[in-house]
Amino acid sequence: MNRKRTSLKTIRAFLIGAGLCLVLAGCRQGPPGRTIHLAHGLDVTHSVHLAMVRMGEDLERLSGGRLRMEIFPNQQLGSEREILELLQIGTLDMTKVSAATLENFAPKTRILGLPYLFRDREAAFEILDGPIGQELLDDGLEFWLKGLGFYDAGFRSFYAMDQPITHPDDLVGKKVRVMESVTAINMIRSMGGAPTPISWGELYTALQQGVVDAAENNPPSFYLARHYEVCKYYSLDEHTFSPDVLIAGTRFWDQLNEQEKAWIREAADNSIAYQRELWALAEAEALEKVAAAGVEISRPDKRPFAEGSREAYRLYEADTTLGRLIRQIKEFQQ
Repeated sequence: MNRKRTSLKTIRAFLIGAGLCLVLAGCRQGPPGRTIHLAHGLDVTHSVHLAMVRMGEDLERLSGGRLRMEIFPNQQLGSEREILELLQIGTLDMTKVSAATLENFAPKTRILGLPYLFRDREAAFEILDGPIGQELLDDGLEFWLKGLGFYDAGFRSFYAMDQPITHPDDLVGKKVRVMESVTAINMIRSMGGAPTPISWGELYTALQQGVVDAAENNPPSFYLARHYEVCKYYSLDEHTFSPDVLIAGTRFWDQLNEQEKAWIREAADNSIAYQRELWALAEAEALEKVAAAGVEISRPDKRPFAEGSREAYRLYEADTTLGRLIRQIKEFQQ
């Protein structure tokens, strides 16, 4: 995303931020020290939120009370895109967003939405916690966003109302909800479906009213959003492994001294390890709960989905930088 295109969005974010200043100003009163304001769009029962609470506790302990954290969950301060814009102008300090949202701000992260990019979860985190992952985290720096690490958001799979999706042919003619992501749109289109961008908060109603026929997400999101009440078929094709990304705004980060940055990095690393443990438990529980609620869970052959989605790779493989990253990831897993 170039700077000209972001100008109008930045103005809109500034206007939103001006109102939020009144809210955040009250949070800055209190004992001496710095209060870090972090916002995200998830429920307070989600593993990411629980990990962020742990991060705040660790940060206050490590800093001896000189750094504290105030967390605003449940989209209290806006959507993921709006929150990123608030980080860019310095109204907000930190957030967690999906890699699909981040790709609109940091172009290299588009590859994380490609289907079947990672062999399994272990390989994914070995790559994301290494030099390739660091390159992706650094991609947002010129857009005033500093990536700090990757939370586990699991594999995304299809769920539908009227029939299980066990082959790409089952997507033909179906309107499939996708995130606001060019990569996600291209993937669904390459499989024969009709990609339909809808915000997460509006998806339950959209499914209920037949605006879309199907959607795709990880098991905890499917369960916590209660989409299993509408969609009784969940097909674990596990087409994408798209992590959540912990981010600080550079306008905030650049104000910190080296000791403060070290405290935040340590607290963030601890929270990431803790969240990945919580995620594994949440994923198992979600599948158990939706099955008990009458959802038919299937594990289709992934090969037809992988073959059907090859078209989604072509544009990115032709790009010098993205093509290099894709090759490096594939070679790492050989």
